[in-house]
Amino acid sequence: MAAFWTQPDFDDHECVHFVHDRKSGLTAIIALHSTHLGPGAGGTRFWHYAEPESALRDALRLSRGMSYKNAMAGLPMGGGKAVILAGPDRTKSPEMLAAFGDAIQALGGRYITAEDVGMGEPDMVAIAARTPFVTGLPTTDSAAAGGDPGPFTAKGVYLGIKAAVAQKLGRDSLQGVHIAVQGTGSVGGGAARLLAQAGAKLTLADVDAARADALARELGARSVPADTIMDVECDVFSPNALGAVLDNSGIARLRAPIVAGGANNQLAKPEHGALLAERGILYTPDYVINGGGIIAVTLEYVARRDGHACDVAEVHKAVEAIPGRLHAIWDEADASGRTPDVVADAMAQRLIGR
Repeated sequence: MAAFWTQPDFDDHECVHFVHDRKSGLTAIIALHSTHLGPGAGGTRFWHYAEPESALRDALRLSRGMSYKNAMAGLPMGGGKAVILAGPDRTKSPEMLAAFGDAIQALGGRYITAEDVGMGEPDMVAIAARTPFVTGLPTTDSAAAGGDPGPFTAKGVYLGIKAAVAQKLGRDSLQGVHIAVQGTGSVGGGAARLLAQAGAKLTLADVDAARADALARELGARSVPADTIMDVECDVFSPNALGAVLDNSGIARLRAPIVAGGANNQLAKPEHGALLAERGILYTPDYVINGGGIIAVTLEYVARRDGHACDVAEVHKAVEAIPGRLHAIWDEADASGRTPDVVADAMAQRLIGR
């Protein structure tokens, strides 16, 4: 593997930790992009990578995205991300999680972890047995925030789609608005349920076709094969799976005037924001619309650190500020002639002192 600072996705990251524990089999990367606003906060991804370079690229890109996401959400956190390199069998042992918790503890609070792809509440509980620098922990208090932040991410995506429809189509209601949802997991599925309640017409797809089919039956929607969802003629294309779907070929396939979804790093390369604009497609910066989850776990972490429970109403109020941030980005983009992704990046960079 080439030196990480020569990687195209290296962006003056403060540090990148390579972790290996021979006894447990743990191999992980913890990347801290910026701690200007506070400790680097971001989830841990458990994934099998065919090549280690892909894991490093994920850690670098996702940690930078967390810096921007946390800054734009007004949180007292910097940007960090971890990836655990799973084997082909995706075995996850208690010993591996304990070793990972010890690696976080060794950073002395510079990195705060939470759930991400392949990591759930039980994993956070296991890691919390080794370090206090973890959030997204379950709670039995119905008035307190805690546990899976997916529903808050989904709510932010729903509100962001509604804002994009108002901005681009001039419609205050989602009644009859056709939305193609790519990915029906925790975030995409949660957003789809909210969209259906608002009267939207939905087309769903997932690499797990049975999951998409089941949700389509539940919501009275239509499901299509995962490799055809970007070809659907609709009002909104909502990517809620893995990133980099907006590349040259993906953008050429789009038949929607709006892109708004919860996936991280949707633009394969920076120039793809301009390509969307050339086609007249309104882009909703991913790290702004999908900020609901990190808002939830950050407020939970800060409250627990300060010795009290986090009021779930406070989290909902913070998530409901997402549309206002999006409108500010789009308005500045219109006024300046820059694309929304460039405007959002500039705002975030100012906030983190770059």
